[in-house]
Formats: sequence, structure tokens, C-alpha cells
Amino acid sequence: MTDVVSEGAAGRRTRSSRAELALKTLTADLDPHERLRRILEQALVFAGVTLAAVYAPGEGGDELCLIEAAGVPRTLYGLRDSYPLAGTAPAADAHRSGQPRWLTPEDLTHCADARRLPSQEFFLAVLPLRDGGCLVAVSEHEHGFGTEDRECLTLLADAAASPAPAPAGDRDELPASSFSLAMDSGRVEIDDEMLELFGIGRDDFDGNVETLLALTVPEDLPSLMSVVEADHMSIGDRELEFRILQPSGVPRWLRLRGRLLPGGDGHAARLVGTVADASKLRPGVNDVARVQRLAAALATAGTVRDVSHAVVTALRKPLQADRIALAELEGDRLVVTVLDPPEPDAWPGLWRTEWRSEWPDAPVRAMPTLAAALTEGRAAIWPATTALEPALSDVGPGGLAVLPLAAGGRVGGVCLIGWDDPHEFGPDERALLTAAAGLTGQALMRAHAFDAEHELVGMLQRTLLPRRLPRLPGAVAIARYLPTTAGLEVGGDWYDVIPLPDNHVALVIGDVQGHNAGAATLMGQMRTALRAYAVEGHPPDVVVSLANRLLVDMETDLFATCCYVDVDMEEGSAWFVRAGHLPPVLRHPDGRTEIAESEGGPPLGVVRQADFPMSPLRLTPGTVVALTTDGLVESAELDIEDGLARLAGQLADCDPAHLGLVADTLLTDANRSDDVALLLTRYDGMSLRPLRESWTVWRVPEAVRHARRFTRRALRAWRVDADADAVLLVVSELVTNALVHTDGQVRLDLTLINNRLRITVADTSPRTPVKPTSIGWEATGGRGMLLVEAMSASWGTVPASGGKQVWSEIVLE
Repeated sequence: MTDVVSEGAAGRRTRSSRAELALKTLTADLDPHERLRRILEQALVFAGVTLAAVYAPGEGGDELCLIEAAGVPRTLYGLRDSYPLAGTAPAADAHRSGQPRWLTPEDLTHCADARRLPSQEFFLAVLPLRDGGCLVAVSEHEHGFGTEDRECLTLLADAAASPAPAPAGDRDELPASSFSLAMDSGRVEIDDEMLELFGIGRDDFDGNVETLLALTVPEDLPSLMSVVEADHMSIGDRELEFRILQPSGVPRWLRLRGRLLPGGDGHAARLVGTVADASKLRPGVNDVARVQRLAAALATAGTVRDVSHAVVTALRKPLQADRIALAELEGDRLVVTVLDPPEPDAWPGLWRTEWRSEWPDAPVRAMPTLAAALTEGRAAIWPATTALEPALSDVGPGGLAVLPLAAGGRVGGVCLIGWDDPHEFGPDERALLTAAAGLTGQALMRAHAFDAEHELVGMLQRTLLPRRLPRLPGAVAIARYLPTTAGLEVGGDWYDVIPLPDNHVALVIGDVQGHNAGAATLMGQMRTALRAYAVEGHPPDVVVSLANRLLVDMETDLFATCCYVDVDMEEGSAWFVRAGHLPPVLRHPDGRTEIAESEGGPPLGVVRQADFPMSPLRLTPGTVVALTTDGLVESAELDIEDGLARLAGQLADCDPAHLGLVADTLLTDANRSDDVALLLTRYDGMSLRPLRESWTVWRVPEAVRHARRFTRRALRAWRVDADADAVLLVVSELVTNALVHTDGQVRLDLTLINNRLRITVADTSPRTPVKPTSIGWEATGGRGMLLVEAMSASWGTVPASGGKQVWSEIVLE
């Protein structure tokens, strides 16, 4: 192991001494702005900061202007483009006093700009520069700026040069392949070499920047526009690679390096810089733009997986690495989140055998060299021919970089980068790797918090939705729910499948306004209310009307939309009601699709006395009914009508035999800026339809005898001989109980399917019959429900339309 070259073990020098050594590599012939960029990059590497910026006095002498920044976008910390010199901002205070400021999160809450900060959970350092201006640095470390951090920043502030922005009216000769763009008018001055790069003659160029933008490959135009539009930029340098289409039709890669200079004295802000042929330039892994790109990607990475993919994108190709892996440290085990390339054959045998699953894990002790690097907590680099354990040596036979991802005083993960061919590790590349490790560690800590909160939100959402859908007679239902990735608040989308008497099924989908705890709570209440009204036996329009009145009476500021479909599984017919919601989309067995046309009512909770008209649907075996919320069919780029048409087209191309695959396909391009709920139901038809008879029991002295005679006649027609006495006894007791203890109409229903006879007696009283706990020998009544229980395989009672139904099921021999 004597050949090991380790960032953590090389010389055991302090970070300030290593920073001083790195500064000596900055040659005197560097452009002042390039030198300043390199210094800020060293602040990211050696001081462990997430953002470093330099402010210098502006032309008017009355404010400090931002002239360079590196690291995480400054908007995350509320830093401005400029500060008045006479103001109370920390930058102005340090510039006037000549003394550094070291601000804690508590100090930041007292700053005048505190209200502009998304969060004050960071430390801020402001150090004056020797020729005016100041260096500003941000740290998210748990204990802020330590002694070595302060020494490094002081050293870097002494080395920093702060050239003032060039006067807005200066028109000195620019370097070759250069341009100067007026941000207000879009007029651009370019030289002949740049015109040649774009393939435009001097006589053919009209001086407008739009002429150059028109040659850009469409996919690269948005990123290029973000550079040339003043509203999207801050003062400082920018670097971008983009493609243009040459007259031959072959794209050419160009690299733009520009600097936005502030306006003043009536002059507009200008973007000045150069454009070069990117194919002739070395990748330049030491370029601060690489670090800035990684920092920008990590700033928007929400989950651990997002962080991992951002690191792979930023490092593997620029470093020309053959493989890269990121893993989280959980206890004594490493849990891999990303392997790139993903093919198993690209990784050592241990990784394929010991780590068998898609999310492999193995104990750290299986790789002692890796365990030592994690303990030390510093980037470690091993060149080719280094003797390492097979699990590591095969990752990088030509060179291996191990980047512990530390944040908050602990190591949360590791990044492994390997090369197959012998790889030289220069000081610039070492600086890039160290800076990347620091930025990734901080992003990983934030992503862990995001994932934990997102899982909590998801768990809450799952508890408000059905755990599983019921098995349906003659149909199959599949549901999917995708929470939004735009935030962490629980949404109000819901779905439900409600089995109803007589082989009816209610399909429900809805959406409560908003994404917060109030919307989630209201969603749970509306789902429960609709289920209760449906089970009572009301028709669809009454169910929705009752839910609407309930929501109005709750006096909430929120409203809800809903689509309710009542399907008769025996007949293949359905009625549906819309309350401000999307209509059902049907896919017929022959592949035709249609968007069900209907007159809908207003959203729930808006108008108390609202009409919710019912519309019919006709279903044939094989028909798929799709209900969804607007998150699937509507976005900022897609109108809802076009979205429904797209959904219908996708549904037509799917195979309805596998509803789960159909649902996954429909959600492939879902808009994740909103919640999405999807409910698919395939109507297959009932292979065995039940036999039914119904009788209205009149309140006459012979009522029970008439009910028994009706039952005997029905059993005879169905050729049921066995257990007829038990059936007649149960009918007698249930009808007698209804006539004696209730008022109003009584109805007797008989249903026979699969040798199972269901007896139902409905009345207008909501009071449930009570089974006595004990009866004395001298009692003359009270044994009716005991007899029903003894004769029945099961029995019970359900509410129905203001009354109840008492039912009994008897298994026939």
C-alpha cells in the first residue's frame, strides 16, 4: 500500500497550507477574471463552503456590485446583485469597516434582508478585500466556520483581486471571436471570426441577436436564451456549450463564455464575451463551470436518486470515467443508489453476487480500504497498479477515486469513480473531485430530509385512500395514485370503489382544491360521506347532492370536484353524475374510444341548491371505463381537451386484458406538478346472473301468510325443495319483526345465486333489530332474531334510504 496517493493522507498538511500551495499554481499571465474564478473555486474546495462570491464598488461609487460567484445559486441564500454602500447589509458593513463579519443563523435573523431569505439555517462570512469590496461565503456545516475555514477564507481574500466592471460605454477592441450584446435592444457587435463560426457573411448579418439564435439547434435554445435574456441573469461570468446548424446541416458545438456588465449613466447592461469551437477545446475539468453546473443541479435535486443522477451526469463524461457508483451509508452497510453503467457485467463479480437486488447492499467491512477512507472522511485517490481488494481494484484498475460524502459532521455516503486505462490525477482534477464531494454531501443531507418528509406525506396519503380495491362481480378494477413532486404537501385527489346491493358497484373519483392538510382532511371526509350515502341505496344524483349539501354546511373555503358512476353488473348499464369533474373515457371491445358526453353540475361546495343530472352509459363485456383527475390530462403546456383526447388515444392502443400495464402506460407522461389519480374498470359481465323476486307486504291481518305464500311460490318456480321450511321460517320472523316494530311500507326481496338464497326485508325505520341476550322460559316473545340467527349462514342489517334492510343468507342443500 506504499504506492497509495491519498487526498486525506498526502502530507497531513492543514487545509490553509494546501490552499496556499494551490494559489501558487495560479500563473501571473491569467486574465484577472479567470484568476478570480480560480480563487473562488479554491474556496469551495478548501473552506468547504457552498457559495463564494466577490462584490466590488460599482462605477457610481455608491454601491457594491456582484462581479463573480461560484457554487450553489445565490438566490437560495437571498444574496442580491448589489448593495448600497451606505446600507446596513453585512457586505457594506465589512467594506466600510475593513473588518470581517462571521454571522450565525441567529445573527442572520436580525439582518434587514432576513425576510428575503428562504431559510436562515446557514452561516455567512464577509471578508473585506485589500483594494475594496468583499468576499462573501456561505457554509451549511453544523458548526459554521471553524478555525481552518476562517484561515483559508482570509488567505483567499488576501489573494483575491476585484477588478471593477468595465464602463458601460467602453468600446475597446474585444478579443478574437468576441461579441458585445446590448441587453435592452438585442443589438450585438461581433467580429469576423465569430461570423465565420456561425457561417454568416458580414453583408448577410443584420446585427440582431435573433439572427444568431435562429441557427441554434432547438433543443439547446432554452439554455442559450437563459444567458442572453437579462431577466434570467445576475451580474458575473457565464459559460455554456450549445450547437448550431451549419449550412451543410451538420451541427457544430460552440462554447460561449460571457460576462454581464451592469449599466450606468444611461447606458444599458451589456453581455460581453467570446464564442469558440468547442471541438478544439480541452474539456478543462478544473473549470469552475463544472462545479457551478454540479451545484446548480444539486440545488434542485429533491430526492437521493436525483442527487445521485446529478453527480453521474456532472462527473462521469467530463472525467472520461468508465464507471461511477454512489452509495448511502446506513449503519455498517452501504446501500447503492446508482450504478453507471447499469449493466451487471460492467462491475466486479462481488457486486453481482453479493449485491443481487436492484438496490444492493453489503457491509463496509467487506472492503477494508473503503472503510478506512470513510473513517478518515477525505477524498482518496489510488492510481493504477495499487494493490486493493478485488471488490475495489476491479472498479478502477486504471485508477480509483473514493469521495466520502460528508455533511453535518458525519459521512452519509460515498462516491466511487473508476477508470480502466491508467489515469493521471492532476491537481486541478483533485480540486474538482474534492469540491464535488463537499457539494454532494450537503445535497445528500437535504435529500434525506426531503425523502423522509415525502415518505411521511405519502404514508398519510395512503391512509386516506383505499388500501385495496374489492373484488367485483363481473368486473376488474385497478387504481393508481401519483403524488406531486413539486412539493411536500399532501394532495386532495381520491378514488373509491363501493360494492352496493343487487350487484351494483359505485366508481368514484374526485379532487379537492389545494395541496395541504386541509385539502387532505376534506378529501377524507368527502370520500367517507359519498361512501355512506351510496351504501344507503340512493341513486347517483341524490348521493352527489347530499355530498354537496354536506360540504356547503361545513363552511370551508375549499371546493371539490367529483365523478360518480353507478354500474349495474347484471345488466351492463350505468348512470353517472359529474360535479365539475372530467367525464369518463370509455374504451370499447373493438378498440374504439369515446369521451362520455354529459351535462355536468357545479363543483361540490359552491351552490347549495344545485342540480346534478344523470347521464347513461351502456357497457358491453370488455368495455374499459377510465376515470382520472386533471393532473393526468392538463398542464401548463397541455389544454384539458387535448389531454383527454391524448388519453383516449393511449387507451385505444393498450391491451385491456392487463389493466395494471394499461394504468402504468397511461401514467408514463403524467404531469408531476400536480397529483394524479387514475381508476380503470373493465366490465366483463356476470357469467351467472342471480334470480330475483320482490313483494310489497301490505299491513293486513294476513300479511305474514301472504309473504310466506309468495316465498313458497318463488321457491317452487326456482325448483328449490331443500331447506324450504328454514326459508319460510326466516321470512316469517323478519316480516313479523318489521310489521310489529316499524311503520310504513315493508318490502320483501329474494335473491338466488350459486345455491345461496338471500332474504331481505326493508322498512322505513333506521332502528336496528336487537338480539336479546337472555330470555326466560315464561317469555312470550323476543325469540325471532335468535331463530333467524340459528337458521342463517349469516345475517345483518344495513341502512337504506332513511330506513334499513335486514338480511339473511341461507346456503341451500
